[in-house]
Amino acid sequence: MTKFRILLFSLVLLVTFASGQNALADIGPKPTMDFKFESNLGGGQVAITSGILYECEQADCADASPLEELGPQRLTCEEFHCSAIAYGFAPYHRLEIQFSDGATRQSNIFETINFSSKYLVTVNPSDLSVEKVSGSPAPPELSPNSPSSAIPVWLGLLVLCVILLLLIGLGVALVMFLRRRARQ
Repeated sequence: MTKFRILLFSLVLLVTFASGQNALADIGPKPTMDFKFESNLGGGQVAITSGILYECEQADCADASPLEELGPQRLTCEEFHCSAIAYGFAPYHRLEIQFSDGATRQSNIFETINFSSKYLVTVNPSDLSVEKVSGSPAPPELSPNSPSSAIPVWLGLLVLCVILLLLIGLGVALVMFLRRRARQ
């Protein structure tokens, strides 16, 4: 295959795969919950071995279901701390945590405070007590259709056309250079 055909094929591929549309990805902020654990046990603090965050639509949590692990959405626990991130939380929750002493304790039902919520969890001998500490509202997000969130389509197409013209010009110049060089 000659160099000209390779160059032409490359340009056709570039034009074919260059899109005039903006690409949107799931990169926005997600609601979070942070749980700090304090022990109310006589023998000191016990470490967390695993945990489940149940989500509920009903106030009595009769419809409780575990928070699904989907992409970044999950509950993660360390020795004395748990945190959850989700695409969106249900209004009510219940924690079920297994500790290093072998006991599994369930919490009271608690509500989502805000977009970024912090809770204090007291570890009692037979259960967990979750108290609201603080929460912050969701940060403002730009709508994908708002004028300030993306380059206008016409400007993107204009830039693409200029780039393509420059590439075609470079290709023609390269072909002319190679032909002149081959004649010598």
